[in-house]
This record gives sequence, structure tokens and C-alpha cells, in this order.
Amino acid sequence: MSSPASAPPAPSSLPRIVAASLIGTTIEWYDFFLYGSAAALVFNKLFFPDSDPLVGTLLSFLTYAVGFAARPLGALVFGHYGDRLGRKKLLVLSLLMMGGATFAIGLLPTHATVGAAAPVLLTTLRLVQGFALGGEWGGAVLLVSEHGDARRRGFWASWPQTGAPAGQLLATGVLSLLTAVLSDDAFGNWGWRIPFLLSGVLVIVGLWIRLSVDESPVFQQALAQAEARKAARAAEAGAEKLPLVSVLRYHWRDVLVAMGARMAENISYYVITAFILVYATTSAGVSKQTALNAVLIGSAVHFAVIPAWGALSDRIGRRPVYLLGAAGVGLWMFPFFSLIDTGGFGNLVLAVTVGLILHGAMYAPQAAFFSEMFATRMRYSGASIGAQFASVAAGAPAPLIATALLSDYNSSTPIALYVIAAAVLTLIAVGAAKETRHRDLAAVEASGDPEPAAAPAADARTA
Repeated sequence: MSSPASAPPAPSSLPRIVAASLIGTTIEWYDFFLYGSAAALVFNKLFFPDSDPLVGTLLSFLTYAVGFAARPLGALVFGHYGDRLGRKKLLVLSLLMMGGATFAIGLLPTHATVGAAAPVLLTTLRLVQGFALGGEWGGAVLLVSEHGDARRRGFWASWPQTGAPAGQLLATGVLSLLTAVLSDDAFGNWGWRIPFLLSGVLVIVGLWIRLSVDESPVFQQALAQAEARKAARAAEAGAEKLPLVSVLRYHWRDVLVAMGARMAENISYYVITAFILVYATTSAGVSKQTALNAVLIGSAVHFAVIPAWGALSDRIGRRPVYLLGAAGVGLWMFPFFSLIDTGGFGNLVLAVTVGLILHGAMYAPQAAFFSEMFATRMRYSGASIGAQFASVAAGAPAPLIATALLSDYNSSTPIALYVIAAAVLTLIAVGAAKETRHRDLAAVEASGDPEPAAAPAADARTA
């Protein structure tokens, strides 16, 4: 018999839950990617005007990387309270923090107005963005994963993942429109602020939808069982272990697998979508508008293929799809740069689109894959820690490393080798992992965890 927590939700509720996670995640990624695009296009001039153009871009990307440095802290804090208080409350908080920081960036004075204080304020708001995003991803994918049934979990959980290309699509689309209708001077003087200020409107919409969904039933059941155990053992066992402590004790191997799995996924994504704005405009002689349009088209295709990859992972497993994506991205890197070097728009679109399709094979099953690794009462912490700690070593320095390699060698070959090395690490990590496709999230417990998965009495109740 199945417990209420493991039973599939009503057909009408799951799409609403998916929509709430997707819309909130799209807004958060819009805010995050908007910064990355602006860092490549205008922040070097607005906040670091005294530097050489390429050095200014490096400094601009450094503030971009600072956001990644804050993501593990966000993962720890949001993961801890998300495993204690629930997924929904923390997701509302993360959306407010991210949207507020992005809106404030749109109001910032530049270096010409306040001098050195401008990059300091920019960096501070970037830290808030990173902290919020560090807690967003784990909660969004878990809310869907824990509501859905195991048979189609890969498909449904992949929808919050489409928030990344949707946010990229929205951010790039707004910037592309503005650069098309505004002169370079107008865009640099005030036009760049518009997409940041639009975040305030988007956050209001996201909050309205996100507040309408219910807490995860799997989490509610696990919380009730944890409270019952805590009361029964209070005299001799003391307080229940912190989720972080339990993750590091019982799931450390899974954390390492998740970190390794993210290396190729994270590095390749930021090379394909952020660094390309530097490489295509400086080395291939492509205009900003052309590069933005190529990323725009590739992101649209990326959005479409992610659910398809998620559905495929339900049929053949998380690992085969993930391994295909990692190997494909590694093999694509040399053709990727060769196509960009031609300077043709069609080749640029082909390079970005194929790269993002292959990236989607990793990104789509990632939500279900990571969720299925961890026990319910430490799942938010475990999935968030594994994903966000990897981002410090992967996504954070990727544009920086790629730009530095381009500056030192004036060639794309070292950059391609950098992504290939990340792909090899991911192939090793995912190859060493166990397949998780058939796991019941209501029954998943940590290996060696002395706490039982579910009390017999709970299993005896039927929906």
C-alpha cells in the first residue's frame, strides 16, 4: 500500500505546482543571467572605466563570479531551514531577495557618479543575488519532485530546469531588443537599467503564483515522523541531528557525485552563453546584436528539448542520458569554436544551439537525479550543497578562466580543452553513481541512517 505522501497528486494540482516552480525559477534565472550579459556588454565601461577593455571585462566577470561564491552559503542556509520549515516558505524568501537585489542594481549610480563606491555596491548586490539563487534551485526542483510520482518524475522535475533557458531567453531577448532600438550611447547611459527594473514587476507575478501552491506532501510526512521520533527519544537521544550534519555523515558520496556531475554541465553552459558574448565580439568580429540573437535562438531550442530529455531519463535512466550529454559537450567544443570563427550568423546559431541541446541532456535529468539521491529530511540540504558547492569551482570561474585563456593564448584551443577536461570529470562522477530512476522519494533513506524510512503505522494508511 502507498502512503498519502507517496501517492500522486491530483491531476489538476501537479501542473499548478510545476508552473509555480517554473515561473519563480525563470524569474530568478532572468535576474542572474541578466547580470552576466550586462557584465559582458556594459559593466566594464560603467563600473571599471579606467581599465584596459579586456581587463575591464575580466573585472566585470569577477563581480559576476562573486555571485557564485555566495551560492554555497545560500545552499547551506536555505537547505537547513528548507529541511526544517518546508520548501514553500524558503522559495518565497529566495524570490524576494533575488528580485529586490536585481531591481536595486537598476538604480545603482555608476563609477562616473560615485567613483569606487559603484563597484562595491554592485558587488554587494551580486552577493545577495548569489545567496538567493543558492537556495532557489534545490527548493524548486524538490517541490515538483516530491509532488510527482516516480514513473514520470524525470519529465515533471525537468520543467523547473527549463527556468534556466527561459530566464536566459527573457534576459537576452530584452537586451537584444534594447540594443536594436537604442544607440550604443543611449544603451550605455540609461537603457541597460530597464531590464533590471522590470524584475520588480516579474517578482510580483511570481509571488502571486508561488504563494498559491501547497507544501510538499512527502516533506510533511517526513516532518511528522521526525517530530514523533524526536518526542519519543527526547530523554535519551536529545535533539535531532542538523540536516547538514546528516548529509555529511550519511550522504557524502552522493554530494561528491553531484559536484562531479555539475562540472561539465556548469562550465559548458557559461562558456556557451556568457563567454561567447566576449569571444564572438572580440575574436570573430561579430556584433553584439548578432551574438545576442544567436544565444536567443539557442536558448529557445534549449527550453524545448529539456522536457524531452527528462522524459527520456524516465524510460532509460538518469545516468545514460547524463553521460550522453557530458560526452557530447566535450566532443562539440572544437567544432563549436570553429563555427564561431567563421563569423557567419547561421554557423553561430548552429554552434550555440547544438551545444545547448547537449547541455540539456545533463541539465534535464539533474533535478530528479539529485533529488533521488537524498533522504527526505536532508534532501533540500543535500541537493543544494552538491549543486551549489560545485558552482564555485565550475560556473563561477568559467567566464574568467575562458577570458584569461583567450587573453594569454589568443586561441580557442585552451578553452576547448578546459571544457573537455570538465566533461571527463563528469563522466567519471556519473559513471560511478548508482541509477536512481525507480526510487520512491517517500521511502528513500540515507545509507546507514539509524532513523527508519517510515513507521509501519504510516504505511498502513491509504489515500
